[in-house]
Amino acid sequence: MADTTKYIFVTGGVVSSLGKGIIAASLGKLLQARGYKVTIQKFDPYINVDPGTLNPYEHGECFVTVDGHEADLDLGHYERFLNIRTTKDNNITTGRIYQNVIQKERRGDYLGKTVQVIPHITDEIKRNVKLLGVKSKFDFVITEIGGTVGDIESTPFLEAVRQLRWELGKNCFCVHLTYVPYIAAAGEMKTKPTQHSVKELQSLGIQPDMLVLRTERKLNKDILNKVALFCNVEQGAVMQSVDVTTIYEVPVMMQNQGMDEVVLRKMNMPVGERAGLESWKAFLQKRRDARREVHIKLVGKYAELPDAYKSINESLSQAAIYNDRKLVLDVCHSEKVTDENVSELLGDADGIVIAPGFGQRGIEGKFIALRYARENDLPTFGICLGMQCMVIEYARSVLGLEGANSTEMDPMTPYNVIDLMEEQKHITNMGASMRLGAYDCLLKKGSLAHKAYGKTKIQERHRHRYEFNNAYKDRFEMAGMKCSGINPDSELVEVVEVPKLRWFLGTQFHPEYNSTVISPNPLFMSFMQAAAVTIELKKSKNKSVTI
Repeated sequence: MADTTKYIFVTGGVVSSLGKGIIAASLGKLLQARGYKVTIQKFDPYINVDPGTLNPYEHGECFVTVDGHEADLDLGHYERFLNIRTTKDNNITTGRIYQNVIQKERRGDYLGKTVQVIPHITDEIKRNVKLLGVKSKFDFVITEIGGTVGDIESTPFLEAVRQLRWELGKNCFCVHLTYVPYIAAAGEMKTKPTQHSVKELQSLGIQPDMLVLRTERKLNKDILNKVALFCNVEQGAVMQSVDVTTIYEVPVMMQNQGMDEVVLRKMNMPVGERAGLESWKAFLQKRRDARREVHIKLVGKYAELPDAYKSINESLSQAAIYNDRKLVLDVCHSEKVTDENVSELLGDADGIVIAPGFGQRGIEGKFIALRYARENDLPTFGICLGMQCMVIEYARSVLGLEGANSTEMDPMTPYNVIDLMEEQKHITNMGASMRLGAYDCLLKKGSLAHKAYGKTKIQERHRHRYEFNNAYKDRFEMAGMKCSGINPDSELVEVVEVPKLRWFLGTQFHPEYNSTVISPNPLFMSFMQAAAVTIELKKSKNKSVTI
């Protein structure tokens, strides 16, 4: 059966970090709103097999797919925009491409031929491009090529795109995103960098079908027409992506310029009526209408890296909007939290999130923040390592287990309330070796988690090596910390909570990976509702003091 899938490629030029992922996700959203089945994949030009072993300082957040693949953070944008679930097929790196080719060569698949970049590497890239369309029968597969045109690392991917343009014909479409800088001294927008970027792309044999010009200032029609003329792109296919207050406005901005209509027309598909985007626009309207602030403190060791907690930040923002609140998020560096300054740092918080992570750095600051939150009954949400810190702090302060710790932080701790998972004890490789992907969790009826989800069986994604030590389970439950979520196969504790407190809950899984614009995660919604109640309680207390 012939492959009828349409393939769209998104490349970038001039500078990096222009937002190719947001443009790709926005186009996908517009096509999806028209009733098409759409998915997006990211090709990253680095030689790591996946981002799992990359430091957040290098790469930002490591996103985890449902099938347990450690992926680029752009996949989080894809899922949040399109409300879809991605897999390992949605994120391919140069390392994985070469690994696959070398494995084939070792098996003798190439029958003794010399293995070269062309055709063997490019063929493997093309195979992965088409894999999603062939396997799942998508109408559109959008492929974002990481890096910038001119980067030596991206060359094999762009060569594969060049070949596919000829092989696929009208079933292939290329979008090129560039930057139009404003020179303040001259008072002018400059299009020359865009022209050079397109010429670089053309020199590789790729003529873009559409240009998206990233800019801080709105471009007039003359500039758009000039770019179209010099870059061999029709006038109506030059879009501008002006700075907006939120990335979620980009699909509407692109729709207003007819992005999806240009794509459909150029690919010989019916254009039809413009999609309504009712639920999306309703979300944006709620965001605009939100006036009352909610102050959330996120305690973690990557305070200076906005992308390190990207999915958590977006999940909190979505939940705040659906609760008619405007999120004010303050990331507190856990290394700087002390007994002396904790009340000053966290005193104005309506809710506290203890961030995930690995390693000893900043861990004591998380314990101090947790003790303050628990003793002051502030809504508190611990995620992965944050949940483990909840358990450790509770063991020390409430159970009286002095020196209690995780064996990750202290292998000789007298009370290993958090310990290495049994199946992890003989693993030596770091990459893709943790407990990864979606697992079932059974929630106890009547628990806070059960009330949030409204059901007893859920499935959430994981990324960890250490777990709650069940040898201490009874002692914790007798002391008031309940194990309210359990994996049915391994008996692993997935959720802990303290019922006597208003909202004090930790999860071993990462609920932020499963929160989208249209379907915000129930735990974040419940946490934000508790934070809103905190605001009202503060108001009531202040009134009574005034009286």
